[in-house]
Amino acid sequence: MSRTLVTGATGFTGSNLCRRLVHDGERVVAWVRPRSDTAALRELGVECREVDICGAEQVETELSGFGTVYHIAAAFRVEYADIDEFQRVNVGATRNLLEAAERSGVERFVHCSTVGVQGDIEAPPADEDYRYAPGDHYQRSKVEGEQLALEYAQKGAPVSVVRPAGIYGPGDTRFLKLFRPISRGRFVMIGSGDVLYHLTFIDDLVDGIVRAGRRPEAVGEVFTLAGASYTTLRELVAAIAEAVGTRPPRLRLPYAPVYWASVVCEKACRTVGVNPPLYPRRVEFFEKDRAFDISKARRLLGYDPSVELADGLVRTAAWYREQGLI
Repeated sequence: MSRTLVTGATGFTGSNLCRRLVHDGERVVAWVRPRSDTAALRELGVECREVDICGAEQVETELSGFGTVYHIAAAFRVEYADIDEFQRVNVGATRNLLEAAERSGVERFVHCSTVGVQGDIEAPPADEDYRYAPGDHYQRSKVEGEQLALEYAQKGAPVSVVRPAGIYGPGDTRFLKLFRPISRGRFVMIGSGDVLYHLTFIDDLVDGIVRAGRRPEAVGEVFTLAGASYTTLRELVAAIAEAVGTRPPRLRLPYAPVYWASVVCEKACRTVGVNPPLYPRRVEFFEKDRAFDISKARRLLGYDPSVELADGLVRTAAWYREQGLI
């Protein structure tokens, strides 16, 4: 049996992907960074190796004997993160892996991108052919990485690209920014709350990624992976309130004054070299539509997200409580 490689295996998506692959009987190898916490992966039976995916020579040496590669690792968005780091990881490391995979005869290569490459969706819901419109350095680097993967696919490499929408579920902490203030009655809606938002429960996402790595129809294609339906932000906030057992928040501020305050705050904080507590991208969350059409993944992959939003939010809220996070 050939082995399966997962990069980014210690992250939320990567670790859940490893769990699924092991459950399915695959021999999984995870490439991890030095000093990564690999205890949970090793307990699953995953072989963990310290490999610097930004080092072309090491990648070339280590990438041998793998049937499938799931490239999940990425430098994620952090305010004022080093732009060069985005390029080094999201583009350079992707190139290293694609080149080595081609030379070693990898049978399938799944590259994990993001719906963020399409930016604000002006005509929702967006399908895979909707235009690129990255809004920051992170998203621009993800566009470059995705395009690089597609270049290899066009040359005949067995490459597929997946674009997850907002990922949530037990084990994730990104959406604490919504759950925590809502649970404490401190959430304030900025703007009307009518913008559209699309979430993806982690189990559904992993199923879509695995299908992209196994279905022959996936080769050379891009797939948006998201939940069965999207909601308005106001509806999402109300659903989270119900999941955590509180009343839906009623406080609301107009968008424009808050946005311009964030612009001033960002400039002032940049002057003194500190991260701003309020910045435009955070406020734009309340104004930009994020809704997607997953019919292509349904048609070609048999992708069928099964976790209803209300159920997924309840499961996530329960995990947050267990961890003492809300």
